[in-house]
Amino acid sequence: MKKRWINLYVENEPGVLALIAGLFSGKSYNLESLTVGPAEDETVSRMTIGLTSDDQTFEQIKKQLARRVEVIKVVDLTETATHCEELMFLRIHDCSEDDIRELFRMASVFHASVIDYSPSSVLLKSVRPEEENSLLISRMQKRFPNRIFCLRGGSVAIQALSPSD
Repeated sequence: MKKRWINLYVENEPGVLALIAGLFSGKSYNLESLTVGPAEDETVSRMTIGLTSDDQTFEQIKKQLARRVEVIKVVDLTETATHCEELMFLRIHDCSEDDIRELFRMASVFHASVIDYSPSSVLLKSVRPEEENSLLISRMQKRFPNRIFCLRGGSVAIQALSPSD
């Protein structure tokens, strides 16, 4: 079992997301991350799909996706040098002044942005790889137990310009 990434180019039409998600649920495949947005051509959307599977199952998934009429192109990014990042918001509440100072320090260390704060809460934004966001959550939970609200978006991935990127 290994983490896999696919970029999927699909027709930008109503219902296509549901059809692709339905393919995964119908076969009992678990999507770990799914993001969708318009591509350069407004008639095309680009999906980034993250999942964990074995080689055989992954090959089956790619073939099933490629057979869909709505799918224009399937790009396997698993063995390719990529840039992959996830959007995450963390809200920490019931903070003292010392807590807020610590949160600003931790945000700096973890390359997160403080995007809003009040006298008792801080809202952070982190656009980092999944693993780094998970580490930030873990550290925040240790330091601020039961005071964290986390919202994670799916990851987006793009092929690197060169293998060393």
